[in-house]
Amino acid sequence: MDVHPVRQPILIGLILLSLLQAAGVPRSAAAEDGAGVRAPVVAGRFYPGDAIRLSGALDAYFEDAVRAAGDRPLALIAPHAGYIFSGQIAADAFNQALGHDYDLVVLLGTNHTADGFAGVSVYPGGGYRTPLGTAPIDRKLSAALIAGNDDITFEPSVHLREHSIEVLVPFVQRLFPQTPIVAAVVGAPRPDMCIRFGKALAAHLKHRRALIVASSDLSHYPAYEDAQRVDGTVLEAMTALDPQTLHAEIERQMRRLVPNLSTCACGEGPILAALASARELGATCARVVSYANSGDTAIGQRDRVVGYAAVAVTAGGDCPASLLRETESGAAAAADLTAAQQKSLLAFARKTIRQFHFSRTVPLARGMDLFQDRKQGAFVTLKKNGRLRGCIGHMRRDLPLGQVVGAMAWQAAFNDRRFSHVTLDELPQIEIEISVLTPFQPIPEPAAITVGRDGVLIKKGGRSAVFLPQVAREQGWDRTETLEHLCRKAGLPPGAWRQKAQLFTFQARVFKESDF
Repeated sequence: MDVHPVRQPILIGLILLSLLQAAGVPRSAAAEDGAGVRAPVVAGRFYPGDAIRLSGALDAYFEDAVRAAGDRPLALIAPHAGYIFSGQIAADAFNQALGHDYDLVVLLGTNHTADGFAGVSVYPGGGYRTPLGTAPIDRKLSAALIAGNDDITFEPSVHLREHSIEVLVPFVQRLFPQTPIVAAVVGAPRPDMCIRFGKALAAHLKHRRALIVASSDLSHYPAYEDAQRVDGTVLEAMTALDPQTLHAEIERQMRRLVPNLSTCACGEGPILAALASARELGATCARVVSYANSGDTAIGQRDRVVGYAAVAVTAGGDCPASLLRETESGAAAAADLTAAQQKSLLAFARKTIRQFHFSRTVPLARGMDLFQDRKQGAFVTLKKNGRLRGCIGHMRRDLPLGQVVGAMAWQAAFNDRRFSHVTLDELPQIEIEISVLTPFQPIPEPAAITVGRDGVLIKKGGRSAVFLPQVAREQGWDRTETLEHLCRKAGLPPGAWRQKAQLFTFQARVFKESDF
């Protein structure tokens, strides 16, 4: 077994590298073909670069997506980060439009790449291509927008490397195949310009069955709890449906000087324009569908996060309550896990491994709400035909148990340095075992260790190693043999446990798939 913290920045690079290798695409600037179709530039980096894996990712996300409330959205707000971080929240947003008929989808992106551009650039070409094919552009409407407003132009450099529209196109292609799009990048979050653009857009959409989608992530780079507070306040302002109110609240949050907060919404301009346009089209309700940040994912770091939300804007009828998740309390949960909870954790561990195989994405710990306030360490052990195939754990009691299990399942399958990656072919032969840990307790002497009941952690000279309680029992070791093997694992000399070593014991609730 091995011990890895969930906060491991190298994981992000490894996953992005695997996406690049899987896609086989260079990191080159986008180009146009003879029909003016924009080629994908972040396929294979922000989202899977081949059709099979991209379809697999969309299948997984829509399977877990928040169910549509029933009201036909006029506008959505969806995030645009890499799918492995924000894809589930984007699917939650688009799923609100499932079952409704649209003849146009307007995608409002934000400017990440063209310094100094402050207007609105509408793409007039033939379409946006992704691994799923080409989403056609409504060229007539795009030309009319450019011709009819001084704020609107076409600046090729704005679209060349911009990802905020591209990453949303596959969701449109999945739900509304061959439905034309309009692709507009809003260069600056100036309320006056965004409102003018929103109203001009609405004037063209009054007789269309159009869906407007604003592409935006939320807070950038604060700590987890700060992000939840800032994002909650910004989302509450968003539900007022007033661009000026939202802009003022974002400015207020930035004046608070929250540590490491660089922005409250990188797509503020698209959101302001979408709200202005939706209001002109009769919107009366903005509802937060779901929220998460990068620290909620299996590979996220909680000291530096980015926030994501799905928001649906509708007209008429009652406005359902928004689904903002409360800040975790960290309260202790029940002492033991029920059989149903154990099965749920095992199923989520297997789902995490399978989803990464099929799509190079990982699921959020959705449906794991019963574990949100249960912060415990855990190990995930993989065995093939009774032999160890991977084992990695997270010992700190600082993260929700469901998230820890998903992260450690991913690590055990793909990041245990002692083994090659678990392949899809051998996955049916793999049995998953989970060990949920009690707190670590220092012990005064080795005699306090009860073999078979206690797991043991040793620390000495900057080295450490841990054995789960079941290891000594499975190997037939007594206390002395256990400690000698533990020293060997830590890279310590024989007998190092006898002098000035720190020893800790813990227990574990161990359960595996064959138990059920």
